[in-house]
Amino acid sequence: MLSAEERDRVLERLLSLARTDDAVVGAALTGSHALGENDRWSDVDLVLSIRDDPAAVLDSWTARLYDEFGALHHWDLPTGSATIRVFLLPGWMEADITFAPEDAFGPRGPQWRTVFGRQQSLKPFAAPTLDGLAGHAWHHVLHARVCIERGRRWQAEHWISATRDQVITLACSRLGLPTAYAKGAHLLPDDVTSPLEATLIRSLTEPELHRALNAVIDALMNELEHSAPALAARLRPWLKDLQDV
Repeated sequence: MLSAEERDRVLERLLSLARTDDAVVGAALTGSHALGENDRWSDVDLVLSIRDDPAAVLDSWTARLYDEFGALHHWDLPTGSATIRVFLLPGWMEADITFAPEDAFGPRGPQWRTVFGRQQSLKPFAAPTLDGLAGHAWHHVLHARVCIERGRRWQAEHWISATRDQVITLACSRLGLPTAYAKGAHLLPDDVTSPLEATLIRSLTEPELHRALNAVIDALMNELEHSAPALAARLRPWLKDLQDV
């Protein structure tokens, strides 16, 4: 793993390249670097504002990342009119570089610091809705039970774990914590997280899958009672029906 100082040097070199690239008219930091909370484990999250066609700049910058920085692999995450190209660099350093047209260069959340260029006023990313989170949760519970009955144990494990993720996201949303990628999970109180330990699957035997499913349904019902009491009352008998009692 690279040290924090080595990661900072990579970031400074990337910013230097951005300043001298005529096609790049702006750059911003997102993630932990934008908040000054970066450490030796932090990714580099860089947004570039592109003057003309981002596709040509994607190719030239990708070549630079491989030739100068020794990139090992990359993949793309499209997001609206921009493209996030995710690079793996030596020392297990991840560099997420967003190539955005000028009209899409601007903050959509609090983790943003413009280094140079003109930022636009953009709408924040939509927060997950309560109905969407609760709907995914009951969907996952149902499919977990069906997979157990069908003997599809690995798929059952997938849906039980996915339900736990929804419970965590519901709790984070209720308490005003970050919801994406469980970034607020470590800030949840013990009375939320402690019951979730029982949802962890210890083996793929049918009794163990039923036990974990029962536990995650209990955790979901408890969270819904806090987040959406009326919905919790409506779903409770149906969720209980899926438990192995």
